[in-house]
Amino acid sequence: MSKRDYYEILGVDKSASKDEIKKAYRKTAMKYHPDRNPDDKAAEDKFKEAAEAYDVLSNDDKRARYDRFGHAGMSGPGGFSGGGGFTVEDIFSQFGDLFGGGGSPFDSIFGRQGGARQRPRGERGSNLRIKVKLTLEDIYEGVTKKIKVKKYNTCETCSGSGAKDSKSVKSCATCGGGGYVRQIMNTPFGRMQSTVNCPKCSGSGQVVTDHCKTCKGDGRTYGEETISIQIPAGVEEGLQDYPIRNKGNAGKKGGGTGDLYIHIEELPHEHFKRHDTDLLYKLHVNFADAALGTTVTVPTITGKVKFEVPAGTQSGKIVRLKGKGLPDVQGYSKGDQIVQINVWTPKKLGNDEKKILEKLRDSPNFNPQPEKEEKSFFSKVKDKFS
Repeated sequence: MSKRDYYEILGVDKSASKDEIKKAYRKTAMKYHPDRNPDDKAAEDKFKEAAEAYDVLSNDDKRARYDRFGHAGMSGPGGFSGGGGFTVEDIFSQFGDLFGGGGSPFDSIFGRQGGARQRPRGERGSNLRIKVKLTLEDIYEGVTKKIKVKKYNTCETCSGSGAKDSKSVKSCATCGGGGYVRQIMNTPFGRMQSTVNCPKCSGSGQVVTDHCKTCKGDGRTYGEETISIQIPAGVEEGLQDYPIRNKGNAGKKGGGTGDLYIHIEELPHEHFKRHDTDLLYKLHVNFADAALGTTVTVPTITGKVKFEVPAGTQSGKIVRLKGKGLPDVQGYSKGDQIVQINVWTPKKLGNDEKKILEKLRDSPNFNPQPEKEEKSFFSKVKDKFS
């Protein structure tokens, strides 16, 4: 996957509209198109790089994640990707319509009969979406999950061709094996010539005369596949479904494979609630500990820690344990664990307990003095926003 800024690759601002992104991609792709730059590896790499950038920036979910997390949000170890890994044929298959028809916009320029580049035959497989449940511990560490997916897989007997054997595949007589035919259209500007997929062979350049008995000519069979995916630390539920390229349904008759989208679901935790990269924890202390002060032990995502509850602690006090939260998906920082201290008021009292509290009820130190707390609170707020 390219590490260059996607906006820079296409030459657009971060505020660019979808139409502006599409136009910029088409311009860049035309410039570095393999037909215009034959045997030029550098141009081919830029062609793929532009397709990768367009794949991300033309998709609202991917673009939002890229804007927030950069390249780290687009990929993770073992599979999550925003658009990397394109082959030239992938680009023609997915974005060929942006070039204005048949597969290559340069067919008419170079006078090719049907076009030398063939698209993958058949129909591209559909995408799949599955849900993966993660604990907060999984999200903290990052985790490898092995998941079983029921889907269409490429037929092992015919390798997706749909043909009984190699002798059962012949060159298409309609297009002469090129996969494309020329089409003449009358327009207000005169007669225009373009190339389109051959209607007989759907652009493959070949026809099957005897079908595979395993898949009945479909090129795929239905079954189950175990897929290993590595989920990076810091992922977040609901932000985006993560794509794993070419792990969806296999296409019909040798068509391309769809993608598998992973939807993250966070399982409830015994102790914590998540807020971005921070973890929220409620600590209950009894009245005596709040008044006299004490040392408490609280759980964190990596183990237990101790800290002091000072004498005179009021219910609702917040203590921030630095760096005890979750890592961000880029891995540059960690959130905090935010501990809210709540003073527990007993619901039942014994006779001795009642007598002690009756004696203390009218003690001057037991009279609430909220004005001092409020003054301190509003002073902090004023300082923060002034």
